[in-house]
Amino acid sequence: MIRSSHRAAARNGTDLPVMLPFRLPDRGGPGVSDWAALAGDRRLAPLLAGVLAIWLVTDAALAQMQGDADQTAFQTLVKWTPMMFSGPEGVLGGFLLNIVVSFGAMAIGTVLGLWVGLGQVSRIGLVRGASRLVTQIFRNSPWLVLLFYVMLLMPYRAQVFGHPLVLEGWWKATLALSLPIMANISDIVRGAIASVPTGQWESAESLAFSRRQTIWRIILPQCITRMIPPWMNWYCILTLSTPLISILGISDAMTLTQDALAAENRSEFLIPLYLWLMSWFFLYIYPIALFTRRLERRFATRL
Repeated sequence: MIRSSHRAAARNGTDLPVMLPFRLPDRGGPGVSDWAALAGDRRLAPLLAGVLAIWLVTDAALAQMQGDADQTAFQTLVKWTPMMFSGPEGVLGGFLLNIVVSFGAMAIGTVLGLWVGLGQVSRIGLVRGASRLVTQIFRNSPWLVLLFYVMLLMPYRAQVFGHPLVLEGWWKATLALSLPIMANISDIVRGAIASVPTGQWESAESLAFSRRQTIWRIILPQCITRMIPPWMNWYCILTLSTPLISILGISDAMTLTQDALAAENRSEFLIPLYLWLMSWFFLYIYPIALFTRRLERRFATRL
């Protein structure tokens, strides 16, 4: 942050105001104490207890319905959980594949979104217009349609420096999901830059900073705390959307759950298996959502 300090000027042997270097507010980044406080959150325990209660009631009801069946719902879950969680032996799949796709799509979308967001505030009209067009197209396109387009348009094999490269389905799905994330991160970057007071730009210009130096050294560092909470919210949304890739035949958790149901050929297992899968996503996403709310309160602007 640019500010004047006569006290600092006196220490440096001049009576003129000087510019002090920008430093992030001393609010402390996410650390072990934050996660410990999250683990002890009073809202988390009742929800976990509620999930467990639903499980017990569902299992008891199914046990009565099955009567003398050879295998109970709980035994079925124990049997299929390893494959649903990590995929068939030696092949990445299941719930772990959903997490891998969410990480990859978020990383690609964040990097691309940063540059597209900077393009939206560019002084070059062509760059600014193209960035806004890309943002609006991918921000307002159905994610499933983008998945189909990328899966159908990208080749299954490619040559990279003379070596054949097989483009697996989950790689294409990761790229497809990164496109709407890119568009939304772009808008987050644009909004964060616009939220910085104009006095920061004017002060930097008066000190002969170039526009590039102003953005990278003064404006963007102040945008970090503004962008973290919405960035984490979009990661939660992305993770909850990864089961869409099952429609394309990728062996994620949803696909393997359907395979387990087909193998058992017992319709009464549909509710417990899908409830089990939903519990994994809930237990993974809910702590992140709570942590995001804590960061929003911590980084909130106080007037």
